[in-house]
Amino acid sequence: MAVLNKIRQRSLFLILIIALALFSFVLADLFKNSDALTSKSQNIVATINGKDISREDFLQKVEVAQRQMGPSATNTQVMNRVWDQEVRQAVMETQYEELGISVEKDQMRDLLKTSLATSPEFLNEAGLFDENKLNEYIANLKETSPQGFEGWVNYEKQIAANALSQNYFNMVKAGLTGTLAEGELEHNLEGNKVDIKYVQVSYASIPDSIVEVSKSDISNYIKANKKQFKVDASRDIRFVEFKEVASVEDENAIKTELETYVNGRVVDETGRKDTIVAFSKVKNNEDYINLTAASDVKFDKRFIFKSNLPTEFADAIYNLNEGEVYGPYKDNGAFKVTKVIAVKQIPDSAKVRHILIPFIGAQSAAPEVTQTEAEAKKTADSLLTILKSNRSKFSEFVTNFSSDQGSVAKEGRYDWHPYNTMVPEFNDFEFEGKTGDLGVVKTAFGFHIIEVEGQKNKKKAIQIGTISRKIEPSEATSDKVFRDASNFEINAGKSDFEIIAKENNYVVRPVNGIKVLDETIPGVGNQRPIVRWAFEEDAEVGDIKRFNIPGGYVIGQLVAKHKEGLMSVEDATAKVLPIIRKEKKAKLIRDRVSATTLEDVAAAEKTTVRTANGITMKNPTISGAGREPLVVGAAFGLKEGETSKLIDGANGVYMIQVVKEIPAVELENYQAAANRVEQQKSSVVNSKLYNALKEAADIEDNRAKTQVQ
Repeated sequence: MAVLNKIRQRSLFLILIIALALFSFVLADLFKNSDALTSKSQNIVATINGKDISREDFLQKVEVAQRQMGPSATNTQVMNRVWDQEVRQAVMETQYEELGISVEKDQMRDLLKTSLATSPEFLNEAGLFDENKLNEYIANLKETSPQGFEGWVNYEKQIAANALSQNYFNMVKAGLTGTLAEGELEHNLEGNKVDIKYVQVSYASIPDSIVEVSKSDISNYIKANKKQFKVDASRDIRFVEFKEVASVEDENAIKTELETYVNGRVVDETGRKDTIVAFSKVKNNEDYINLTAASDVKFDKRFIFKSNLPTEFADAIYNLNEGEVYGPYKDNGAFKVTKVIAVKQIPDSAKVRHILIPFIGAQSAAPEVTQTEAEAKKTADSLLTILKSNRSKFSEFVTNFSSDQGSVAKEGRYDWHPYNTMVPEFNDFEFEGKTGDLGVVKTAFGFHIIEVEGQKNKKKAIQIGTISRKIEPSEATSDKVFRDASNFEINAGKSDFEIIAKENNYVVRPVNGIKVLDETIPGVGNQRPIVRWAFEEDAEVGDIKRFNIPGGYVIGQLVAKHKEGLMSVEDATAKVLPIIRKEKKAKLIRDRVSATTLEDVAAAEKTTVRTANGITMKNPTISGAGREPLVVGAAFGLKEGETSKLIDGANGVYMIQVVKEIPAVELENYQAAANRVEQQKSSVVNSKLYNALKEAADIEDNRAKTQVQ
């Protein structure tokens, strides 16, 4: 009993203890869930109409797309492409689900049959699509190549997605009809016409200088038209670029080195002779260029015409005799020395036909090629033997044996084409022989049986050898650029960025309005690291950072951080100022014009009454005044002989009088016009439907937060 009494006496204290314990438990769980939510948000690239796109899945698709697009595509370009594909897929899938449309098994088979109808591996002996071969192919993939089977599944998904998209768009188009009433309206918009007299008081008659537009005017306009002036978060930066560019001393050193090859050199140092033979006296030009001189551009034995030489130096090089050397000369970012090795007469174009026999491992050889190189050579030689005695079989052999699908339909023929169009071995046979030559030539693509059908326009061609040195900064120059950039970075961090740059004659380049997913910085190209830095959470206005860029450095400073919202007055001024100025000029004109007839308005404003005939609603243009939809609309609201009040138009304030109404010719049936309306509606579906769906979709873009860009 005593214990119970003590518990009762301390009940409030116990309640507080229990409450605190419960609160601690809930709080801990809240933090735990908060971490989970944070983790989830960091792993979700986007949520589109309630569907999440995971970071892992997105990056896997980016990796595949990067391989497809090749090394020339930047990482951001690839990611943006995948992003667009993912958004489109999610937006469209929402529509498919709401409508309950899908691609069933039977339709999928029909789609595959259509898609693979010309693929040789799925055709039977009669040349028809064989579904059993397709089933066998898929089963084999599933059993032997998991990666290949995954690729096949993705292929089927893509075909299904395309079919669904086509079905959806067709359904929308089917619902877009042109009624007879719409046809009649269309006919009347085109056919109803009015002739008018008008006076235009141009806005240009009032000088801009007397129309005051305040910041509050612009601000009020922005608030009244918020949709037009929404902006994403952005950053402003400025930067100084330090380029590693070859100095005059660097260029002179390169020229001096090349002159050594022109003149030759013999140096005797401690009994060892270091000899460089003059380029003009060299016999093995290829080894001399590639090994001795270590040219940046390797020797090319093919002959060239004058038109292939650098324009500025073409005459000087083309007119050299065999063995003579020209240079050093500066061309396309390099110093060069060129020697004419040989001269001959070569046709500038040729016409041939050929049969290509590929072998395993040859470039572009199809997977079904089974011949080894030796077997392919034997086949080519056998066909050549037959053709030498009966060239009429050439077309037949092209159809039966050639793997060059680009020429099979033309009986293996490549019509007139210039010298050096084909790969070197093929080119040499067709241009260095004569018309009628027939032979076998091996290239990277396989064995070609070639017949030269024609050559024309023989002219002088030269074989040249060129020693080339790219003009690059020396190590000393690069070191100096690094020191200059480092010193500027340090000094700008201690003082004013602009002042320090000016004191050192550096050019400061501002870049405003950078968006979080931008990739390019004007002037320095693809510089995603600079954009990331500008949007880092802890980046402060005034911060300075150095970035390595190709061929130098950038010292950047964060100038301003702009939040998502409405455009600032300063940024919107260029767009809004002319609009408000025009509105104020219209009011000034209306306030000063008291006349009620065209003649009196014209006299008061020192202008003339003009006429415009055949005006239509379809094309609301007034001759002598330009496009004026509001004025034309007002004209069609007046009766014949009626004069309007003052109308604010696009190019001035107007008073108009309808002189004549010309109604459209009445038709017995407006079906033709209705058909045109239907066609107009249908034609915009492909270009506008998806964009409309995308705009209406709920898209949460977390790419910047998840750091996938």
